[in-house]
Amino acid sequence: MLIPLDYYRILGLPIQATAEQLQQAHRDRTLQLPRREYSEVAIVARKQLLDEACAVLSDSEGRKAYDASFLAKTYDRESEAALEAKHQRSKTSAGTATVLQDAGETAPAESKALEAAPDPHTPSIEIDDNQFVGALLVLQELGEYELVQKLGRPYLNNGSIAIAEGRFGDPQLVRPDIVLTVSLACLELGREQWQQGQYENAANSLEAGQELLLRESLFPSVRGEMQADIYKLRPYNILELLSLPEEKVAERRRGLQILREMLQERGGIDGSGDDRSGLGIEDFLRFVQQMRKHLTSSEQQALFEAEAGRPSAVATYLSVYTLLAQGFAARQPSMIRRAKLMLMQLGRRQDVHLEKAVCSLLLGQTEEASRALELSSEKEPLAFIREHSQDSPDLLPGLCLYAEHWLQEEVFPHFRDLANQSVSLKDYFADPKVQAYLEALPLDAETANEWVVVQPRSGKPQGRLQPVGDRLPAPPQPPTTAKQGASTVTLTPVPADASTAAESPKYQATATAPILGSTVSLPTATAGHPADSTSKQRRRQHSARSGATGKALTGDLVDRARSTAAQISAQVKSMPRNRLALLVVAGVLSLLLLWLILSLLASALQALSGPSLQGDQALIGLEAPPVEIPALAAAPEPSAAAPVSGPITEEAAEQIVQGWLSAKAAALGPNHTVEELKQVLTEPALSRWQLMADAQERNNAHQRYVHKLQVKGVKANPTNPDRAEVEAQVAEKAEVFDADRLVSSRNENLRVRYDLIRQDGQWRIMDWQVIK
Repeated sequence: MLIPLDYYRILGLPIQATAEQLQQAHRDRTLQLPRREYSEVAIVARKQLLDEACAVLSDSEGRKAYDASFLAKTYDRESEAALEAKHQRSKTSAGTATVLQDAGETAPAESKALEAAPDPHTPSIEIDDNQFVGALLVLQELGEYELVQKLGRPYLNNGSIAIAEGRFGDPQLVRPDIVLTVSLACLELGREQWQQGQYENAANSLEAGQELLLRESLFPSVRGEMQADIYKLRPYNILELLSLPEEKVAERRRGLQILREMLQERGGIDGSGDDRSGLGIEDFLRFVQQMRKHLTSSEQQALFEAEAGRPSAVATYLSVYTLLAQGFAARQPSMIRRAKLMLMQLGRRQDVHLEKAVCSLLLGQTEEASRALELSSEKEPLAFIREHSQDSPDLLPGLCLYAEHWLQEEVFPHFRDLANQSVSLKDYFADPKVQAYLEALPLDAETANEWVVVQPRSGKPQGRLQPVGDRLPAPPQPPTTAKQGASTVTLTPVPADASTAAESPKYQATATAPILGSTVSLPTATAGHPADSTSKQRRRQHSARSGATGKALTGDLVDRARSTAAQISAQVKSMPRNRLALLVVAGVLSLLLLWLILSLLASALQALSGPSLQGDQALIGLEAPPVEIPALAAAPEPSAAAPVSGPITEEAAEQIVQGWLSAKAAALGPNHTVEELKQVLTEPALSRWQLMADAQERNNAHQRYVHKLQVKGVKANPTNPDRAEVEAQVAEKAEVFDADRLVSSRNENLRVRYDLIRQDGQWRIMDWQVIK
């Protein structure tokens, strides 16, 4: 049979090779044995070809004759008639194979081999059938991977009987050798395509080789190599599939499916599971950030919201990004409100006050936006906001400018369908759907940081869960010592430089022109977010307590309020005088009638009470009982404090922490009972939690808790007997309610270190940290 090989290629030599080079190449090739999985049949057939090539080329006369034939095949060209005949033969062969396949049969190996016949231009040699396995092995070593598959696969099909008949040697040995050669060709071809950036083709080649080995149940070690490469290739394959046009629905869906499989194996975006891709947590986060620009906002929403339920802080933050982007682009403030509720959960560990300020601004909640800015520790964004709010009594002009820039530069570019859209807060607030939603928007339940206070404890500001450029944040790692503070990620947003933004014509015009179609600040009587009567009353009460001044978001809303007031005043003034007189007379008659009814009712009650007592009566007062009652021993009230004296014990520590958990549940519960906080907390925790409970009551929000506590250890301060530390395992299940509607829930198992101090003979909790 003819094989597309020549003696020079078998030995790896050019045609100009000398006799010495010929002998050296033969020795080297003979010593370079193939993989140990090959049988002796394949090794012997390969050596026969090497020996034959060396023998022909070593003989001067034989080499001259071979060179003449070799050069003739290389440079001669077929006539047009020969080309046409070859084309007709290939068509006939393909048609025969198609007919057989349509009939439910498989074409025999010989008919398929016609398609693999050597090209007349290509040098070829005639070999014995028992050397076929050796020829495939040589082609595989030469990198002819596609040719190996083209020649070898037809003989592995079910319809081929050439191997079973022993045409190439012992079937028990030959078939595994052919399977191994073809599968190794798939492996090497996949790696070659990988290096060329053809990731989908590489995955297909590796999967084809793995499928062949699985079908034959051979060479598990080679199959393991393929599987390892498939795992490592998956991130590249995902990027290639997701970058396809959106019309390629099936391919992009396959990419998302592979991504979900990886996430499941890792245990989430910031999980520590092994997906065998070789990517650590940081590298995988970079991969996710790189992948995001190939996904639409709806695809990201479905992906990250599902991942956030693991729970995952990074996925939750990416969900916030997605909801913000979708809500702003589609003019759906309800999605922005959902993003704000998710930020409440993140705010327990990270400084996300800046994002909460943007969400509050987009929801028309300007007072909450101002409060969030005051709590933020982000220096560069705050400097930008303050610089662009110099001519205003508050920071809203700068916040509007920063929000617009942030959405345009940091949020939208990471979504395939939003990357080219422009951001305009003026257009957003002018949308009728947005105005209608904001008018009916109830107050949000604002959940503060429960476990840690996100404040900078060193020269650097605390980090944020905000992606920068092509990087994603690392998952928050808990601190190992009390000095490290809250666990955060040292990644900060990079807003436009203040001076650069000021020089930009777009932002300069926005900063000096009226914001959002109206003046920035208006008196309290005309500003604020329109809502229902109850919400308005609560806002007015809160504004009176805090001294905050409402901010107008659109001139249209203020004009509408003024117009309504003018219409009511005009209607009253236009009423006829006689109608006014009638109203006055009717009011007087109503009062007289009401007084008569009340008098009759009092007389009836006196008649029913019976006769009055006659004579002197005992002097009985409410301030003292008529008969002296012996004092009873008062039952001891439950106290969250430890014993007055003596060192703190684990039992006392458990009592203190349990008292704190009960006090927290009462303070943030439906009744907002804050008195118990003073029994278990001291500064700075006490003020923080009193403010938090007050904010929740003001916003008509509450939480319900279920706690399980286990004290792990108590450590007294060796230098101060009035200080101690308690480590405890706290299982907390919490449900957050806005009025009577459940808005979120969480279930966490935390290891917490409590800082205790003894004041007035009682132990109280001063602060705490989540350590695990």
